[in-house]
Amino acid sequence: MFLMEYAEIPFKVLEYTAGHINYGGRVTDDWDRRCLMNILSDYYDIGVLNETHAFSKSGLYRQINPDTDHNGYLEYIRSLSINDMPEVFGLHENANITFAQNETFECLGALVLLQPKSASGGGKSREEVIEDSARSILGQVPNAVEVGPVMKKYPVLYEQSMNTVLVQEVIRYNKLLNVMKKSLNDTLKALKGLVVMSQQLEDMSTSLFINTVPAMWASKAYPSLKPLASWIIDLVARMKFINNWIDHGIPSTFWISGFFFPQAFLTGTLQNYARNKVISIDTISFGFEVMREAYTELKEGPADGCYIYGCYIEGARWDYQNFILAQSLPKELYTDMPVFWLKPESNRKVPETGIYDCPLYKTLTRAGTLSTTGHSTNFVFAVEVPSNQPEKDWIKQGVAMLCALNY
Repeated sequence: MFLMEYAEIPFKVLEYTAGHINYGGRVTDDWDRRCLMNILSDYYDIGVLNETHAFSKSGLYRQINPDTDHNGYLEYIRSLSINDMPEVFGLHENANITFAQNETFECLGALVLLQPKSASGGGKSREEVIEDSARSILGQVPNAVEVGPVMKKYPVLYEQSMNTVLVQEVIRYNKLLNVMKKSLNDTLKALKGLVVMSQQLEDMSTSLFINTVPAMWASKAYPSLKPLASWIIDLVARMKFINNWIDHGIPSTFWISGFFFPQAFLTGTLQNYARNKVISIDTISFGFEVMREAYTELKEGPADGCYIYGCYIEGARWDYQNFILAQSLPKELYTDMPVFWLKPESNRKVPETGIYDCPLYKTLTRAGTLSTTGHSTNFVFAVEVPSNQPEKDWIKQGVAMLCALNY
């Protein structure tokens, strides 16, 4: 009833009421709420009262002339396709491909689970497949890293927080590797009847058979949506990154996707700058600069901050010619991002134009829970990506950066 007291239609009040009050208690994630408020702003706007107003760029979804009769409204509704086009939501046409893929993977995943545990006819038996898979993984996965020599070579130093980050990463990966080695050997013994096939080993055998990451490993591992074969390749690459760091010293560029807990690495970078400049870490935040060189060309790290690489982007692409964010090409769902220079700055003012505040997630799920450290298990941090288009367009298209894909 208070809305009737305004001389004009209070669109800002309506938008705030719907977005922050009505849906506010349900949408608790800041990035989801940002998306919600941008979508609502398209409808709570004086422009929608214009007879020629279009809700999509093609004009297919548009305002109807208020003088149109009932039959005219029905005719327009019938002219729309049964399945809504992505453009009505502000999404790129590639969103249809992603939707179709997700439906297909879900269907095929259910069919795989329906496979019988016993096979007839030729080919390998279920037990033979599991045994071959277990032996193959044991041959690929490296042994755990000895923590003692690493701590001796990279001791805790006030001026170099990266030493602590490395040791913590080694400890986390060691826990995973030890569980993997033990469970694989136990599974091989159980298949031969040397030990009892427990429920855990039974579940793990099923996972090995259908090429999914066993729950026993996933509980000790980093978030990932990859199938087992790709997951093992990724794990080997991560350990190669860690071992290169141990053997050759702090790298000039950091593969951010290779960290078990990337938030610790980012905090360590800020700590190094704060202790070097003798200023409070609470006043420091990252500035961003996109590098034109590939990560292999950067032989030395920057004086302040760090170089990171290994990110992907969904919903948009990086234009390497104009060096700005650009619309995705048809059928191109994910693209590589260039090297970013994270530049710590004190009391930094965030630019209001010329950038898109892009969230970086570990996986495509884009959702996580708060861990005991207060960090999300999936969201890493926000990256300012240069852009010459309104930020609102990228938000509605769901543009986000990712540390790893699902294949």
